[in-house]
Amino acid sequence: MKMSNMLVSTLREVPAEAEIDSHKLMLRAGMIRKMAAGVYNYMPIGLKVLKNVEDIVREEMNAAGAQEFLASALLPAELWQESGRWDVYGAELFRLKDRGSREFCLGPTHEEVFTDIARNEIKSYKQLPVNLYQIQTKYRDERRPRFGVMRSREFIMKDAYSFDKDQAGLDLSYDKMHDAYVKIFNRCGIDAKCVAADSGAIGGSNSAEFMVKSEVGEDDVVFCTCCDYAANIEKAPSTPDVAETEELKDMVKTETPNARTIEDLVKFFNTTEKKFAKTLIFNADGKIVAVMVRGDREVNEVKVSNALGGVVDLNMATAEEVFAATNAKVGFAGPVGIKVDALLVDEEVSKMFNFIVGANETGYHLENVNYGRDFEGTVGDFRNITIGEKCPECGGEVTIARGTEVGHIFKLGTKYSEAMNATFIDENGKNVPFVMGCYGIGVTRTMASIIEQHHDENGIVWPLSVAPYHVSVIPVNIKDEAQMEIANKLYNELRAMGVDAILDDRNERPGVKFKDSELIGIPMRVTVGKKITDGEVEFKLRDGEMEVIKIDSVLDTVKAQFEKQGVRL
Repeated sequence: MKMSNMLVSTLREVPAEAEIDSHKLMLRAGMIRKMAAGVYNYMPIGLKVLKNVEDIVREEMNAAGAQEFLASALLPAELWQESGRWDVYGAELFRLKDRGSREFCLGPTHEEVFTDIARNEIKSYKQLPVNLYQIQTKYRDERRPRFGVMRSREFIMKDAYSFDKDQAGLDLSYDKMHDAYVKIFNRCGIDAKCVAADSGAIGGSNSAEFMVKSEVGEDDVVFCTCCDYAANIEKAPSTPDVAETEELKDMVKTETPNARTIEDLVKFFNTTEKKFAKTLIFNADGKIVAVMVRGDREVNEVKVSNALGGVVDLNMATAEEVFAATNAKVGFAGPVGIKVDALLVDEEVSKMFNFIVGANETGYHLENVNYGRDFEGTVGDFRNITIGEKCPECGGEVTIARGTEVGHIFKLGTKYSEAMNATFIDENGKNVPFVMGCYGIGVTRTMASIIEQHHDENGIVWPLSVAPYHVSVIPVNIKDEAQMEIANKLYNELRAMGVDAILDDRNERPGVKFKDSELIGIPMRVTVGKKITDGEVEFKLRDGEMEVIKIDSVLDTVKAQFEKQGVRL
């Protein structure tokens, strides 16, 4: 492609709306343009990168035995009603009606559609296993779309669904997808760690996420410092800190005016956070639920939701709801005499002695409270693990880092096939439900994550495998016939060799061309200037030093970079 014929929309200034590096650079490099909050158009250069990522995903999925399929993005409500998700998915679901008042949604995910295809097309165990996938646009009405395409309302996703006759078959399909994902992210040039995860709204027995470490990531990821254990903090089990045994003391009500927070109370009682148990009150799908954790801990809302049977909307209770449950203002809630639909007690609290809680009376707290004697509830793991706790696998210390999810694999089992009566005839002639798996990759999010890991102060540094163009050929002076002749010759020879080259034949200063090449992130640059009289040009890797090479060695130099990075020509 010649740049004089291209729409080049690079920007020198950082748009005010951009928050993170990938968002800033995708806008500055002219790869995306905003339509509305969380909705973007992909400009030609951005679309080329997106298609390169898609091609890698497609090649590895095909190599793993999956078949490509394309479903509609407009889904009838009836399918979602069959699975039971229509009424519980939440506000992220875009819902609409046609002119006949039939209800539809824009697909945020496609479990129901693929299950429907399987029950209609697969009749016998002899047709199994089957793995179908698609690369398609999804829609989720995010409450707060942000970070460009990292969290948007319209995004491109690869989702695959495997159908097996038994658990052993699912295990094999799951492992194949895991291996395919490792290859995909390696080829895309990003370091993605596979971590244990919560299945969330998708459901199923167990799942794993592929996470990219990122300072702007939206998830906390727990890593063991001694073994390979890694998990999303939503999933990672905590280890209770067992308090030293004490003789039980009489419970005492103490006036604590103007002391509502743990920090206030630590000063008031002249003790540590570990002597307090805080009671947080939530509205869980209309039910009022109290959750107790130690004063220095944080409630894990995913664990709470799962303990309550998969709550969809879990929100902090309003002041009015708190008063109804405690007969007190916010800040004085406690377990003794509280009026809630459920009281969840973190295991660590159940092992404490003579601790301090709110008295359910404005301005008062209770001292020397003990679980079992003064109150009871449902005991479990309801808090976030913290840095330095024990690894659940080896007992070593854990650390926590921010991360962004780029892929997720699930063992669904028969969750959807049973709900939707999707069955096949097994070896014994019986109708049994498919055993399913689900495997997703955020293609647009992967594109942004590559930029997060590969950029510098001058712009994007694309890995050769996904770059919009491999080589930029830049004539210093387009009015110099000799320079243009050599530039066109190299450009055509590179293209004939299978290299996606670009010729910057714009009537611009060399510095402008160099800056655009670096901003867009083209991996290799060949500059054709005055040195052609000596049979030489300048060659520069995007993240390397410039060197002078012979004109007749350009093709071999470029080819060597493909071989070095393991990218096929």
